Amino acid sequence: MTLEKSGPFVSPAHGETEFSSVGSMQTDNELIKKVSGRLVWFLFLLYVFAFLDRINIGFAGLTMSQDLGLTATMFGLATTFFYIAYIAFSIPSNIALGRFGARRWLSMIMIVWGLASTATLFAHDAQSLYVLRTLVGIAEAGFIPGILLYLTFWFPQACRGRTNALFMIATPVTTAVGSVISGYILEMNGLLGLKGWQWLFLLEGLPSVVLGIAVLFYLDDNPMKAKWLTREEKARLTAMLAAEQSQTDVPEKRKGSLISELCQPVIIKFALAYLCLVNTLSLIGIWIPQIVKSFNAASSNVTIGLLAAIPQICTIIGMIWWSARSDRRRERKWHIAIPMLFAAVGWLLTAYAENPIIRLAGIAMASTGGFCAMAIFWTAPDKVLSSRSKPVGIALINAVGNIGSALSAFVVGYLRDTTNSFSSGLLYAVVVLVLGTLFIAAIPMKSTTDKKPACTS
Repeated sequence: MTLEKSGPFVSPAHGETEFSSVGSMQTDNELIKKVSGRLVWFLFLLYVFAFLDRINIGFAGLTMSQDLGLTATMFGLATTFFYIAYIAFSIPSNIALGRFGARRWLSMIMIVWGLASTATLFAHDAQSLYVLRTLVGIAEAGFIPGILLYLTFWFPQACRGRTNALFMIATPVTTAVGSVISGYILEMNGLLGLKGWQWLFLLEGLPSVVLGIAVLFYLDDNPMKAKWLTREEKARLTAMLAAEQSQTDVPEKRKGSLISELCQPVIIKFALAYLCLVNTLSLIGIWIPQIVKSFNAASSNVTIGLLAAIPQICTIIGMIWWSARSDRRRERKWHIAIPMLFAAVGWLLTAYAENPIIRLAGIAMASTGGFCAMAIFWTAPDKVLSSRSKPVGIALINAVGNIGSALSAFVVGYLRDTTNSFSSGLLYAVVVLVLGTLFIAAIPMKSTTDKKPACTS
């Protein structure tokens, strides 16, 4: 996969982009390709290590729980503390990004969470683990909402589905590659006196510090500050985004406070729908290694890592295809709802099928559906947010959504301890996915019906 080729593309059927005039369409198309080639691969890399530092505790738990004397409930509670801190600091962090600029703020939080994640190797009981995971949550809180806001500074809305997907496939890529690598790192148990899980936090935490420093030199806060764009390109890209904002920014024309704008029923529905979806995303990131191990308790850590990687390969393929389809058809609502139902069916298979192959296929369905829905979901909220409310609104929806992560980590752990099975926890995920689908169905999202071609590959 060559990320430099990402971004909006010329429609094979019409030969032009949706935001171009006939005389400048080729130049505009090349401009967005240039922006995509500069930014997407780097943001992808940042997200890889952000997500790795979030989910590596899932693999660490294969051996760390026994070393620290953790029950499944205690282990899940560590992730709950992470998300409580994440939720509490998401909005303040996005406000700070707007004040200090993306370059400086993203750099700072990456360095801090990299150090905090690395320091998790010093955990010696449940309480110390709770404190360290809370620190990681505080630092990482601003990353995802910050990047989602940052993408709106550079890419037209019609291209956001594919752009989001190319950025967010870092999640399944990290889960797949991280699963294999983490399985082998755990085999380093005893080297230089460190446990395998301690090596895991050390080797997967420090790269975030290095990348945090690189952010200072590579990213620009907005197109007008980009030295790699010509004066003409800066002006055209800024005008393109401003024109799009003026056409869709209905809430900004209304009188009222920022709070009243954020309390619109449509924003509340988006937040609740994302809360339901994130239960599944968190379950995938934290519990998959142990769910896979439950298929066969005798499996080695390396085998578990290899098996856990298979669903993520399906997810990568699905995200790229589904996001391109959504951009091409310029439809969002059902491109979010259908994958959520697909994921729900996957969890049912994982919970109740007897054949391990079918159960693994169920995990693949749940992962593919969940992450396809997430990529398209984040193309929709900014249509109902004004420019003044966008930083807080995106962070608010993300924060409310991640209550689902806190709930999922605790509820699945508690049900696992209570029933000695993951089936009841997976049924919980099915119920909230169906509920989330109903929230999405209740949100008015109009498909674009004009004859201009969409951003396609």
